[in-house]
Amino acid sequence: MDVYVKDLSALVDGRADEFLDISDKIWGFAESKFQEFRSFELQASYMEKLGFKVTRGIGGEDTAFVAEFGQGKPVIGLLGEYDGLENLSQEADLPEKKPVEAGAVGHGCGHNMLGTACLAAAVAVKEYLESNELQGTVRYYGCPAEENAGGKAYLVREGCFDDVDACITWHPGWLTYVTRHDMLANFRIFYTFHGLSSHAAGAPHLGRSALDAVELMDVGVNYMREHMIDEARIHYAITDTGGTAPNVVQSQAQVLYAIRAPKVTQVKDLADRVNDCARGAALMTGTTVDIRQVAAYSDLIHNETLNLLVEKHMKEIYPLDYTEEDYEYAKKFTAVISDMDRKGLVRLTEYVAGRGKAEQFIEENPIINMVVSGKPPMGAGSTDVGDVSWVVPTCQFNCNTWAPGTPAHAWQVVAQGKGPVGHKATIAAAKIMAASVWDLFLHPEVVDEAKAEHREMLGGEKYPDPLPADAKPGIWD
Repeated sequence: MDVYVKDLSALVDGRADEFLDISDKIWGFAESKFQEFRSFELQASYMEKLGFKVTRGIGGEDTAFVAEFGQGKPVIGLLGEYDGLENLSQEADLPEKKPVEAGAVGHGCGHNMLGTACLAAAVAVKEYLESNELQGTVRYYGCPAEENAGGKAYLVREGCFDDVDACITWHPGWLTYVTRHDMLANFRIFYTFHGLSSHAAGAPHLGRSALDAVELMDVGVNYMREHMIDEARIHYAITDTGGTAPNVVQSQAQVLYAIRAPKVTQVKDLADRVNDCARGAALMTGTTVDIRQVAAYSDLIHNETLNLLVEKHMKEIYPLDYTEEDYEYAKKFTAVISDMDRKGLVRLTEYVAGRGKAEQFIEENPIINMVVSGKPPMGAGSTDVGDVSWVVPTCQFNCNTWAPGTPAHAWQVVAQGKGPVGHKATIAAAKIMAASVWDLFLHPEVVDEAKAEHREMLGGEKYPDPLPADAKPGIWD
């Protein structure tokens, strides 16, 4: 292990208590998209106090900021997040579902740890720059609203990454690996139908049902599924049924769609077809429809140059030093995995342990304490890191913050969000990112290689800017 890796790791360890306190406080704040005011201010004020140049409200987002230190090139960005998920409130460390407050927000994707580790890495790099003469600039981006709103797409649109040379980030999970699998592009679109209210028994012929339009639209989209690529995904939630009275024809109803595909250009094509289904449903029911796209996530452009660099440092930091108490803690949560999630656990674990060996492997490893190389068969979600990756060479990796098989976006994640496994992974992720940033400062030629690979991966394509021109960051229902 190089001296700078040891030194940066020591700097992270030196402030570990402070970093974990920030992570735990953000877990407790549990704020959802564009409402992360306490989480945002906690981090921004901390970085300001340590001597970073902090700019609040970047990209038109009240809860976004950038903290910068250093001078000259390369400029390396660390992408943090701190938003939670609705309806996932859960007591800490408890292996049974028990909300702290029914219906409240919880950190069901570990973003309290995600943002804190990126912040910690930036702090370590800043302190090392102060004692070592080296050219380079480190930036921590506090990025709101990754969940359900794609906050980084707005930051990209507003040019917040135009002078950045490379970006690095990570994500909590139950395996430790570089993200080489695909992440789906994703649009979020509201369809609000307007009709005419009437007495459903006395004068049904005078009514035009907005709820009928929603249901017909959903039927039309469901028939689309036979005629789209296998990798695409379309999901919807009826957000307004028009009321609870069946004897009144509903004059307004609303449905929210998530439309996903491997490439953002494919999502655009699918969205056009879904829009036509909505217009057709309105025509059939004598209603009108307002179509409003509120979020967009682009697909992730991989960069193997950065992947290999980060993976090298992951293998220097792992395995971690777990105690017997840590393993017992994890076992509490492996014991409450559902049968469905257990099937997914077997599939993924066989990639690590070999065919037919998953059950024994998990029994022996309630924490998977190793770096998994290659491309694990992960399910494809979406991330607004994809938007950044279209304009800047970007690497994302995962660290094991919770027990194997724990499903993301679930109460089990929230319960483990302040636990010892998550704490140790948060510190490990910070060390990995700090070492990677410093490596890029030492070897700017690697940045050039990453940029050349980025251009090759794009093949002449430009960032599609998938947000409508009139879309603005905001709280939507």
